[in-house]
Amino acid sequence: MIFKTREELACQQVVELVTDYLEGTMDRRERRRLESHLAGCEHCTEYLHQMRETISLTGGLRVAELTPEMRGHLLELFRRWRADGG
Repeated sequence: MIFKTREELACQQVVELVTDYLEGTMDRRERRRLESHLAGCEHCTEYLHQMRETISLTGGLRVAELTPEMRGHLLELFRRWRADGG
């Protein structure tokens, strides 16, 4: 991982760590570093808000509610994400 300084996170690192942050799987030091970055970066704060909103909106989504087209589109997105190293 490339850091701006030893303690400061870059925006790209925040994007890479946001899932761990939201799932509560980060150690205390990393969490403080991420929260310190968020306190001074409106773009990453907005990204975090968007991720929370996405989780909130999709959390109640059931397979039966998906059209075949939606299911195919989501599967294709997932396959591309996995192919890119996700």
